[in-house]
Formats: sequence, C-alpha cells, structure tokens
Amino acid sequence: MIARLFNRLCFALTLCFFGSQGVFAQIPSKIETTTDDSIYLVITADGTEYVGLLLSQDSNAVWLQTHSLGKIQIPKVDIKSIEPYDAKSDSQMETFNRGAVFTTRHQLTTSSFPIKKGENYAMCNLYGPEVHFAVHKDFSIGVMTTWIASPLVLALKYTRGTANPKINYGFGTLLGNSVYYNEAKGYGGLHLGMITYGTRQNNLTLSLGYGYFDVGRYHKYKVLVPGVYQAIDGERPPIPVLEEIKVNQNLFQVETIGLAGQIRLKKKVSFVYDCLLIFTQTVPTRDGIQKIFPESANVNGQWTLQQITVKPFEEYQYEIEKTNVFIFMPSIRVQKTESRSFQFGLTGLIFDGYPHLLPMASWFFRL
Repeated sequence: MIARLFNRLCFALTLCFFGSQGVFAQIPSKIETTTDDSIYLVITADGTEYVGLLLSQDSNAVWLQTHSLGKIQIPKVDIKSIEPYDAKSDSQMETFNRGAVFTTRHQLTTSSFPIKKGENYAMCNLYGPEVHFAVHKDFSIGVMTTWIASPLVLALKYTRGTANPKINYGFGTLLGNSVYYNEAKGYGGLHLGMITYGTRQNNLTLSLGYGYFDVGRYHKYKVLVPGVYQAIDGERPPIPVLEEIKVNQNLFQVETIGLAGQIRLKKKVSFVYDCLLIFTQTVPTRDGIQKIFPESANVNGQWTLQQITVKPFEEYQYEIEKTNVFIFMPSIRVQKTESRSFQFGLTGLIFDGYPHLLPMASWFFRL
C-alpha cells in the first residue's frame, strides 16, 4: 500500500511543472526616429509591461530601449497603451522587466503571464531539470524529467491576456512516460486551466486540473470455459479458454485545485507560495475468481486424475481507493541577476493524515 501510494505521488508531482509564451516582431516600413528622452510605459494586449526609452517607430512597430532586455521591437497591433512614465514618482521603476521570464513560474505550478520570445528559460531543482521554449506569442513547449531520466514529461502551454492588464488566463497539458523504467509501460497526463490576477511583482493564480496516470503494473490471466473435463490417461485434459483478462490495479484519476502567487518583498527578493490539493482515486478494473476442482480416484493403489470441474467465472470489481494530498510550498526567490534566479524553501506534504517535510531548491536560468 505504501509503495503504491509513493509511486502515485511521485508520478503526480512530476506532472505538475510547466510554462511559456513569446512576442513576434514585424518588418518595419517607414521608421520615424525620435529625440524624446522621456521614459515610456508600454502595455501590450496580453498585459505585458515594458518600460524604457522610445527610440523610434513606424506604422507597424515601436522600438524601445529597456533596462534589462535591451533594444526590443513591439508590434503596434499588440500594443494596448503607451504613456509617459515618471520614474521619480514610482518606486517600482527598477523592477519592470527584471526577471520577467521567471514570473511565469511559481514552484510546481505556473502563472498565466506570457514569456516573450527570446526569453526561454531552464530550471534545475533537487529532483531534476527542465527547459521551456516559446514557439509562438501564445504557445510554448517544455520538457521535464528527473535526474534518472524517468519519467520524461512534455509540457504544452497556451496563455492569453484580457482587456484588463491585471487579468491573464491560460491552459496547459502535460504528457509523461516512464521511458526505460518498467519497459515504458508507465504513462500519464494532466490538463489544467489557470487564471492570474495582478502584476508580475504581486499576483495570485488559481488553477484547476484533471489527470490520469498508469504505473504500468498489471497481470493477465485466462478465463476458462466452465464444464467437466475428463482426464486423458490420468493427465490434465486441454481446457478451452473463454477470454483473457488484463487486471490493472494501478490506474488512477487525478483532480487538482491550486492556489499560488508571488509577493515582492524587496528589490531582488520575493516570497513565492504554491498550494496544491490533489484528489486521486483508483479506476475500477474488471477482476474475479474461477474455481477449479480436480477429482482423483484410487486405481490399483495409486491415485489417478479422473476429471476436472471448472466453475463459472465469478466477476467482481476492486473497491475504489481514494487518497487526498495537500502540498504547501512556501519559498523565497532571490533575483541574483537579470538572467539568474535562485529559489529555496520547504515542501509540506499531508497525506493519510501525516505531515511530511522535504527541502526544495531551484535554480532558474534565462536561455
């Protein structure tokens, strides 16, 4: 029971990582340079905020010189608003565009903030590595695994902004396989929807998910045709097979509810929290029992098989087992540089009424 629960938790937890998004550039037509040395705040339709010096613009795009991203091009079709930004009146001036790619991720779960094209990232934690790439302004692909390369998980994520720059939403899918472990018979999937409210510095994300996974451990046996079969020269007679049943007691359904977010504490320090409630239950599987009675007789002082009686197959279903797991992951994220970040904390697990604590440390790298 403990081993099955441990396998179930490990596969469910490894299916809870992912994120990304990007911005495509356009070919400029007639460029208009500017001598304006004012700082501007540019907000795109998906809620992404850029602060910097307006270098030039044309009918298709504007060019902005930002603090952390350098010179960037923003298509005008994606721009929601452009307005002057007074750095002296806003103490958060230096926090814009700082580690923006890492704000798409909490610890296990992700936010609905997009990753801009060219801001792909990798993350390594105590249990394994992962990488995420923006392949479209609304879509990203990631790959995750453990340090023993099993399971291997493909992460797909789609995010969108709304008319309110503080509200973003997204959908994600995780597909995993045990690879070499257990002859690649283990597999699983997790499908999530999430909505994020707030800025990249202070936000809250609610997520809902449904998944399934198969540890890949099962057995097969044959159901025989009921009847009485006479022995052949005292040996077991051939008995026809009615059907073959595959019994799998390791197929689970998973439902998740997540609440996560980030709170800016200092210029380079944030508090990141990640709470996840996981409901798992075994999927009912067909099984049963078939009784077989061999009958022998004493012939010339020696017991000899006479016949075999096969009773009808008595079918039943395993009782559904349910397990609820609560995960709470408080941590501190330190933004060392614009392309490096370190996060450390504790992972609290509560299942079967018992608490468990595990250390957690993650290193983020902008690619």
